[in-house]
Amino acid sequence: MTDLFTLDAEVRTDTGKGASRRLRHANKVPAILYGEGQEPVSLTLAHNKVFRAQQEEAFYSHVLTLNVDGKPVECLIKDMQRHPFKDLIMHLDFLRVDATHAVHVNVPVHFTNEDVAEKKGGKISHHVNEIVVSCLPADIPEFIEVDVAGLEVGQTLHLSDVALPKGVTSDELAKGESHDQAVATLNAPKGSSDDSEEAEAEAETTE
Repeated sequence: MTDLFTLDAEVRTDTGKGASRRLRHANKVPAILYGEGQEPVSLTLAHNKVFRAQQEEAFYSHVLTLNVDGKPVECLIKDMQRHPFKDLIMHLDFLRVDATHAVHVNVPVHFTNEDVAEKKGGKISHHVNEIVVSCLPADIPEFIEVDVAGLEVGQTLHLSDVALPKGVTSDELAKGESHDQAVATLNAPKGSSDDSEEAEAEAETTE
């Protein structure tokens, strides 16, 4: 796994649409590296290496190592442009990170015990697939586990109910209580007992 998050990159001086098109024909991906108060650097990476790495969920929240002309640089992937219908990565944006500076990262959510919750007669609905968090690079979680076993039918689990790892905080919750987003709900199934009771009540009034 570690090898997947270490990518070789070359500095490129030819920029523009024409240059990027030639790189893609040569199975390379144009990219840019920026952040930490340094000048942006245009890069080139091997498409097959990037394509394999991006298949891993952790690629998007993991601290990556770019070997830029042999010099290692720690960074995060901030943006990835894909071809609309081909399995091609068109462009990458990398953000430099400093071990002592907090970063903002979108971390995927893994829901657990959905079967336990749904045995109560409802159906789990996901409201988010990822949570934006702030933390030091070394504390970035590969995913955030959300246990929905305790939900009762009709209940909603919110961001404030999610146990985040030590050193990790929610960007939304930092904005105040009004940003306590819904994360998952155990919905009553369609055609539930409520609907049946209404139907019975209507039948009784017509008798």
